[in-house]
Amino acid sequence: MGTYASVRYSMVAIWLHWIIAILIIANIVIGIGHDPLGDMIPGVMNIHKSIGLTVLVLSILALLWRLMNIPPPLPTTMSKRLKRVAAIMHRLLYALMIIMPLTGWIMSSAGPRPLNWFNLFDVPKFAVARGDAIVSIAGTHGLLGLIFGALVIGHIGAALWHQFVRRDNLIARMA
Repeated sequence: MGTYASVRYSMVAIWLHWIIAILIIANIVIGIGHDPLGDMIPGVMNIHKSIGLTVLVLSILALLWRLMNIPPPLPTTMSKRLKRVAAIMHRLLYALMIIMPLTGWIMSSAGPRPLNWFNLFDVPKFAVARGDAIVSIAGTHGLLGLIFGALVIGHIGAALWHQFVRRDNLIARMA
């Protein structure tokens, strides 16, 4: 299928990718729908925060892994422009995988409720208060979540485009 002889990411990278992807999609859904979901699922915001903290830790691990392990090359049939777009998209995704949980953590730190990870242990809060400049900046969390969701949809769309339109089997790198 296609012209690209697949070279796969390592199993560590593949597992981190899919676990983080599932958690991010779940958290975007929870973040957007937390009001109606809160009526159905007690503690939905604690689940959202716990998933966010998990994404933060796993994303740092994934970033470190990627820095220490060269990713497989993109197909030679891809234009330089398309390769640049892919590089920018990946950088934006990595940035948001770290910025999103941090902004949520900062906002939670300024709030009165305790912060814990799946009710298993407390997570230390940052020494911030409502009205602090950093908390105001972190208030962009919701807007960033919508941007993140759009980038995730774009990433999925690009993978499907490569698979079914270009037929270059690029998706096999992460399968």
